[in-house]
Amino acid sequence: MAMLRGTKRVFFPCLSAVLLGIVPLPSNAAGPADYELLMQQKSDGRVFDEKPWVEMEALLPRPPEPSGLVTIDVGPVSNNKFEIDEMSVTFGTDEVVRYTLVVTSSSGVRNVSYEGMRCSTGERRLYAFGRSDGSWAKARNDAWIRIQENKLNRHHAALYKDYFCSAGGSVMDTVEARRVLRSGNPAAVNRP
Repeated sequence: MAMLRGTKRVFFPCLSAVLLGIVPLPSNAAGPADYELLMQQKSDGRVFDEKPWVEMEALLPRPPEPSGLVTIDVGPVSNNKFEIDEMSVTFGTDEVVRYTLVVTSSSGVRNVSYEGMRCSTGERRLYAFGRSDGSWAKARNDAWIRIQENKLNRHHAALYKDYFCSAGGSVMDTVEARRVLRSGNPAAVNRP
């Protein structure tokens, strides 16, 4: 019983502090800017009980079919066309959204890549490049890197902010990740 009383004394003040907003709870970063706040909280020791993240193996999808490509809006600056193969989009148990990206230049040059995006950290990863014969070549540099806003080719920032990882609500399963490609994420700040 003495053990329980000591636990109550520690538990209730902590619970009160959390409810009053004095101690921030661990949270997902809502965007690249929030990633800095999350990292600051971690370095200050304010994020607690965090389980180590384990990435699941990324299985390469079938090559994209033209009928399954969904054009994504990245803004008016780029002359490239950006499309996602809807059937390749998955939301894993590791909370990574994986997808096949097809970028077609104004001259008709086509680049295909299989990528992943972590909403909680504002990062992306390149797994493989598509070859013209439909096979995949594994990426040499497949490290997770921060998503940054880039005015010319802002497709990763657009996928992050306007589709998969909106500040108002990130996708939570494969069905939702595929749905937002066609209709946009209603929680996105810049959406009408």
